[in-house]
Amino acid sequence: MARIAVIGAGMGAMAAAARLAVAGHRVAVYERTETYGGAVRRFERDGFGFDTGPGLLPLPAVYRDLFIKTGKEPLEACVELVQVDPSARHVFADGTELSVPNASRAGVVAALDEALGAGTGGRWGDFLVRAREAWDRTRRPLLEEPLWPNWQVLADREPYPAVPHKRLLRTRRAGTLAEVGAWELRDPRLVALLESHALAYGLDPRATPASAAVLPYLEHAFGTWYVRGGIRELARAVYERCVARKVEFHFGAEVVGVLEKDGRAAGLELGDGSTAEADFVVAGVTPGVLDRLVRESAVRGADEVAPQRGAASRLTVLLALRGARPEATAHRTVVHATDRETELGTLFGAAPGVAARPTVAVLRPDDPELVPDLGHEAITLSSVVPARPTGDWAEREVLDLHAEQLIAVAERAVPGLRDRLLWHEVCTPADIAEATGAEGGAVPAPALAAGDGRLLHPSNSTAMQGLLRVGGWSHPGGGLPHAGMSGALVAGLIVEGPEFRGSQ
Repeated sequence: MARIAVIGAGMGAMAAAARLAVAGHRVAVYERTETYGGAVRRFERDGFGFDTGPGLLPLPAVYRDLFIKTGKEPLEACVELVQVDPSARHVFADGTELSVPNASRAGVVAALDEALGAGTGGRWGDFLVRAREAWDRTRRPLLEEPLWPNWQVLADREPYPAVPHKRLLRTRRAGTLAEVGAWELRDPRLVALLESHALAYGLDPRATPASAAVLPYLEHAFGTWYVRGGIRELARAVYERCVARKVEFHFGAEVVGVLEKDGRAAGLELGDGSTAEADFVVAGVTPGVLDRLVRESAVRGADEVAPQRGAASRLTVLLALRGARPEATAHRTVVHATDRETELGTLFGAAPGVAARPTVAVLRPDDPELVPDLGHEAITLSSVVPARPTGDWAEREVLDLHAEQLIAVAERAVPGLRDRLLWHEVCTPADIAEATGAEGGAVPAPALAAGDGRLLHPSNSTAMQGLLRVGGWSHPGGGLPHAGMSGALVAGLIVEGPEFRGSQ
């Protein structure tokens, strides 16, 4: 039985802790804040409840596997999963609206033809076929296996089988998601539908490799799910599973250093001056934080993937409304920017800023647990913003301006919104930074192939023996499913050793 010290109580860290405890190890988690979940938090006021991190769960099989492997009670015995249908409603720049059925290719094709015109469904369906091929080529190396030592192969090869396009008498293949949209979808609304999946992770579709086609495919193939009571309930269930498996949690315990002995991680130094000896250290922190805890040269190998740079953040506005949620309201509505070029130029330009009329995700869960009574509604608005120093979000005037921009956009999807509004709260990148320790409130994107490896993440193993990385800032990257996968990979590397090659 090994002693294992885990830094942080994010979703990936807790997933690793539960699996390691079941394998017979003694696991202790040290979390600098007073609660678990990392970015998966909850805000409550006046009987209203809101998720302030992710609001929906893609690929729930990752957490089903976690619960199967760590106890008798399956995931569905611990939380109530609800399949969201439609998967999303889209309001495009020209006012056209589209409701996308959940996990139904035929339904999506029919809905597109009806809403956007004959032929659009067929083009999107053909795109999904190619996206599936990219998914099949990258699923194991990017989700189910430790990062390959020769990861450069993933960086150099574009898995998306784009069809050839003739331009100036030359044949070209789409290298970016924007080129896939322009050359293969050929409709600004289909392009907006495609690019919204990248934008949701703070990725510029003009620079994001075509391999990002796996993002809409993942949602199409495996559906979109909601956890009754909010995604925070998933974090609670994972935490309680850890406790049931005898994982020790120490909250308010800031780690200030990783102890090293004979070139191997040997425990933790805590902010109160105490130490915790360990045979393995699992770090669920950002690359910058890990660099401060240990010498950088001891963590990264010479040929290792560099930490993902340029990650964006999120601005979230929580709305408490009088009046019941109307019947047949979509759980999620994406209101697309009226000017794509201006939005992308503002977000990803030389001096990134907050777009005046950004793409906004509007979440309207049909969940009585989130409201004081059925005569009220809780709505969450979110949009991508640049990661910024904490001080940039300190002024009330700045918060009010940005909240007003999101509310103005949301009015396109929620008639009479302002007349129903009781109050609102704003969650900024500074709040994300406080919860996760990420500089500027940055939110990691999932690992993607191609693009010279810019969207890969450092491997779970490090150059220091006994020190491993877990969570969104390590392989396989950001997002709830990816965090859960990182926990499985780290547990496998500790239990089975460096020869571990992932689930079969």
